[in-house]
Amino acid sequence: MQQSDYKTSVDLAAAVSKGDRPALAAALNLLDDQRASARSKAAELLAQLQLNQEFPDKHLIGITGPPGAGKSTLCAALISVWRKRGLRVGVLAVDPSSPISGGALLGDRLRMQTSYEDDGVFVRSLSSRGQFGGLSAEVWPMSVVMLAGFDIVLIETVGVGQREADIARLCDTTCYVAQPGSGDSVQFLKAGILEVPHILVVNKEDMGNVARRTLAELKAALNREHPDGDWEVPVLATSATKHAGIEALADVIHQHHNALKAQQKLVSRRRRYQSYWIHKRLQEEFGSFGIEQLGGEQLLLTQLEENELDLLQHYESLRARLNKI
Repeated sequence: MQQSDYKTSVDLAAAVSKGDRPALAAALNLLDDQRASARSKAAELLAQLQLNQEFPDKHLIGITGPPGAGKSTLCAALISVWRKRGLRVGVLAVDPSSPISGGALLGDRLRMQTSYEDDGVFVRSLSSRGQFGGLSAEVWPMSVVMLAGFDIVLIETVGVGQREADIARLCDTTCYVAQPGSGDSVQFLKAGILEVPHILVVNKEDMGNVARRTLAELKAALNREHPDGDWEVPVLATSATKHAGIEALADVIHQHHNALKAQQKLVSRRRRYQSYWIHKRLQEEFGSFGIEQLGGEQLLLTQLEENELDLLQHYESLRARLNKI
């Protein structure tokens, strides 16, 4: 079903909120369409979805870590646990870009070994399209759509390096998956990602001593108190292939969500995600000069966080202001 099959953005938003799969696919395709007419419709859709809805009971989770750490297998294992608990799961899996088509190289059929017959799971592959930070430019708008239709929205990054920490600026809970024995994980943490994860996971614990050594190294390198405050970062061991430690990981992820709700931080955090997304898009298009014309980074971010949650409409209005300069 196409977006045109829904008479208005209100109809499409209502169908998305019910978890209707054709509506979800149509909404995500609309957000991926860069034509001016599509951007206008996408802005209307997001405004409808965000109208008086801040989704406090929904959870936006980021899974990141170096390539080869088993992120996709771990995601599939978590999805299995969540489905057994009766939770609906939407996945945004960010893949490397094809140098020819610009599309996702791997695709969801290779990333998540979940049942295509399960209506409670929806997987969308996205191309990173050369974006740094392990994400795609459309991750945040698509997350808004997914939050409307699912209990849990899971974002898996391409793989993260020392400067690629965007996932923490767009997710409620960030989980860093370490590769046993590579040495990269500890170096990444020491080099700047130390303050990113709310949960650290050493996957492939079935590797034995190598995994146990990596677990000990991470525990020793980590300052357990997260910069967000009121959260001590746990370091867990899992084996996604053997389904070991997955229930415990799902429990800890849920505990972090409950902590955010208890501290009443979810709404302010998500306003910050949106502010960061708009700021980054504007800076990519107009550079530092454009940001200065809007009052500078700090003022712009403050104003964006105080604004109502009409994502693309606000973004397009700021673009229009800068295009007139």
